[in-house]
Order: sequence, then C-alpha cells, then structure tokens
Amino acid sequence: MANAKKGIIHIFATRNNTMIVLTDETGAEIVAKCTGGQMTKSQRKEGSPYIATKAAQVISDKAKDRGIREVYVKIRAPGGNLYNNPGQGAEASLKSLTRAGLNVLSVANATPMPHDGCRKKERYRRKK
Repeated sequence: MANAKKGIIHIFATRNNTMIVLTDETGAEIVAKCTGGQMTKSQRKEGSPYIATKAAQVISDKAKDRGIREVYVKIRAPGGNLYNNPGQGAEASLKSLTRAGLNVLSVANATPMPHDGCRKKERYRRKK
C-alpha cells in the first residue's frame, strides 16, 4: 500500500452522541460524515457503542468507495470546562474501523484543554 490514498477520521464522542467525520489528507474537504442520530430513532441510544459501530461502518464504506485505505484517527471529547474523557462510542468506532479493513496509521487525542480560562460553574468549585 505504498501509494494508497489517505484520509483523516475525526471522532467526536460525548456521553450523549458520537459524530464521525472523514476528511481528505489536508483536512479541508469533508468526504463523509455520520452521527449517532442518523443511525437510530431513539435519542437515548445515540451515544451507545453499538450505534457508534454502525456509524463507523458507514464511514468505512464511503472511504472505500473513494479509494481511501489508510487513515489517521483523531479522537475528541468535549473538553474545555466540561469532561475530558471521550464517550463510550470512541473505542467502539475505532475498533469497527480496523475490522472494516481500513489501515489505521495513528490515533491522536484532539481534546481541547483550557489553560486556566473560564471559571467553572459553582457546583464544580465546591469543596469535596
């Protein structure tokens, strides 16, 4: 696979939803996108690992149609003043991408981290 097309897969996994976007190697052009809401009617299931797996299968099919065989993966959580750990859908979708036959070149954490920015809500500033 010396001259195989490459792409970047952005996985944004929260507790309530999983969004997966496939871009070209520069990251400028969106090739395909899929969310948990497109895979299920039930709103409470959008962030589940099973729905994330289904969304990743759709993305991998579209990547293969475009000739993309090798991908870089960037996993992101909400970050900032919110929680910094990605939801349960992140790991399940990554596993599904590798099972679908895409060659994952690297996995990176793209969660935004504050440098002592905004003040947190009062309930998060209380002593424990």
